[in-house]
Amino acid sequence: MTDTSSCTVIVLAAQRTGVVNPLAVRAGVSHKCLVPIVGKPLIVHVMDVLARCPEVTRVRVMVEPDGQEALDPILAPYREAGMPVDLVASSENIVESVILGTGGQEAPFIVTTADNVLLTRKAFRATLDALSTHDAAMNVATKSAVQAVHLQAQRGFYELADEGYANCNLYGLASHHALRAAEAFREGGQFMKNPKRLITAFGLFNILLFRFKLIGIEGAARRISKRFGVNLRAIVQADGTQAVDVDNERTYEVAQMVLEQRASQG
Repeated sequence: MTDTSSCTVIVLAAQRTGVVNPLAVRAGVSHKCLVPIVGKPLIVHVMDVLARCPEVTRVRVMVEPDGQEALDPILAPYREAGMPVDLVASSENIVESVILGTGGQEAPFIVTTADNVLLTRKAFRATLDALSTHDAAMNVATKSAVQAVHLQAQRGFYELADEGYANCNLYGLASHHALRAAEAFREGGQFMKNPKRLITAFGLFNILLFRFKLIGIEGAARRISKRFGVNLRAIVQADGTQAVDVDNERTYEVAQMVLEQRASQG
């Protein structure tokens, strides 16, 4: 059983090679994670949640070397408050970046993204708790929960036998061995746009089961576990906001709406 009283958090903040993010261009900043929303850079919203999680013993922010200078002063207040925060040079590949982030660090690991501005303490803790009994954890939210936030909050869903699901950018790894589960994302993880990546990651037979809705979320988790040799827990978040990150103008506006609602509610 994994001790989940403490963890290392890996925050993926790098940009795709050769891609200039339109939100960053509009805001006049070098990286999307620096784009302001409700008065703060995207990454600050994520860091503020992590700062309220006493289980977090270290945060490793993965970003290209040319982004570290811009991020360093933004992260300085967290260091001054006693949170160890490292800026680590990222890889062009998501999996390699995660591996670099875990290097020399104590498990378990929580992995999220710098644009996951609606992250909650509750979702974070649920992910960490799952690692006490499972090798890895991934979070999803049902189509109905996501659309309850806003009908345009998410446009792509994985339609399974029991429900449609949207991915949340929040993962847990109980050990270095559990990194095998991250292999699914070695080709970038953009599955909705690239079916070949989906087949490579999960296998044709599994994809057929998913495609023809012959399996639900629990069955899918069991088959993915078998595929990668890890015991994976699929956490279904009742809060549909957890499947909304800031990818484009549309999701920026939805996230801004939710953050403003939360602020008005205290």
